[in-house]
Parts: sequence; C-alpha cells; structure tokens
Amino acid sequence: MKAAFLALALATLTAWSTPANAQDPLTTQLAEREGLEIGISTSEIAITSDFSGANLTVFGALTNTDQLLLAIGQYDIVVTLEGPRDWTTVRRKERLFGIWVNRTSLTFEQMPISYSLASTRPVEEIAEDDVLTSLGIGIDHLALTPTGFISNSANLREFREAFRRLKQNGGLYQRDTGGVRFVSSSLFQATLRLPASIPNGVHTVHAYLFKSGEFIGERELPLRVIKTGLEEAITEAAHQQPLAYGTFAVLLALITGWAASLIFRKD
Repeated sequence: MKAAFLALALATLTAWSTPANAQDPLTTQLAEREGLEIGISTSEIAITSDFSGANLTVFGALTNTDQLLLAIGQYDIVVTLEGPRDWTTVRRKERLFGIWVNRTSLTFEQMPISYSLASTRPVEEIAEDDVLTSLGIGIDHLALTPTGFISNSANLREFREAFRRLKQNGGLYQRDTGGVRFVSSSLFQATLRLPASIPNGVHTVHAYLFKSGEFIGERELPLRVIKTGLEEAITEAAHQQPLAYGTFAVLLALITGWAASLIFRKD
C-alpha cells in the first residue's frame, strides 16, 4: 500500500513539473538560429606621406549552420567598409556662350565618402533587390536621398548615376564579387581594398549573413583611419587655424614664385 502511494505521488509530481521543464519551441528555434562573429586585422590605419592604399582583412566564423546547406553553397557573406558620412553635391556642366559652366546641381544626404564591398558572389545573385535596398548593400542600392526641389525623376536618375560613376572612377567606391571565401566549413575571410585617397575618420566594417537569399543577421566593427606626421599637422592647421593657414599658404606661394623667378631668369 505504501509502495503504491509513493508511486502515485511520484507520477503526480512528474506531471506537475513537466510544463515547467518543457522548452518553448520558439526559444529553441531562436537559440539554434544561424549567426556570425567577425574580427579585423587591425583597428587603426595610419596614413603617411607615402601611403598608396592598403588591404584590410576581415575574418569571421558562422555558428549553428546547416552543414548540408553549407556544403551546397546556400550561405553567402557580404562584407562592406563604409567611410564617414557627409553631404555630397553633384554638379552638371553645360555649355554657355562657348564656356562650360556649372548650371544645375543636386545634393544628397549623408552619403559615405568611401565604400568598399566584398562578397561570395555578386550581391544581385545573393538576395532580391528590395532586400538589398532596405539594407543598403551594394553601390547600386545605397540610399541616395536628395535634398531640395527635384524637377523630375529623370534628372534624379541622371544625378544618381553620375554620383556612382564619379565615386567609382575616383576609386572611392569599389567592389569585389569574389572577395569573400570560406577557408573551412564555417570560417571565412574577406579582403577589402583601401584606396590611397581614403578619408580619415571612423569607418565601419559590416558583415551580412544570408541563407538561400534570406537575410539572417549582421555584425559591425569600427575602424579608425588617421593621418600622421606632416599630413596630420597640415590638416589640423587647416581646420583649427584657417586664417593662419591661409596666410602661410599665400606667403609660401609668393616666396616660391619669387625664388623661381631668380633661378630661371634670363640675363
């Protein structure tokens, strides 16, 4: 009798404790969702007088991946490096009385001064255009938001195309559709090219993870680009003491011109 009572009590206790110990399916699903972690080869880039560009290595690891999907290439990585943002004005020249002058212009809000992208394959093959546009991934999908009055959509499209063309021709916007590669089943490495004209300031490294065209998540890290030596001194003088800097520049030009006239004068 006592044994039967103990068995019944144990069964009742087990029934009461089961809901408390049961795992929520949603919690389990979120815990097992894929993710990524990243690191960079350096957290600071120093620009000297002989700086001609550099490569930035971004390495990372995927977590909780489906090995079958990974084996058949259903996971994609996009890594970007965005420079400091600033207002950008694009001007269009027109011929007036035989002279080319700036007639119209359009200013875009807070665009990255520089932008580098590396991916496992072309971003247009990774996800739909609306997904890329919502995330701002890719040169063609950056949010070029104009300010002021826009006469028509054709002008806006022309100015946007001109902005992208000028940035790419100047080397400030670039992409490498094969710049990300997997070095093992879950480890990847990306190489981003830093142009010689990269602006100083705080840049941001973004890494995006996609699975079968679906955006999974992202990580970001800061990267500081600073000028050192004479370049740093000139930059600080130009921004902190513009009057003295301008006066010195004019005097230096006068002295240089006077010295050149003495050296190359004809007797």
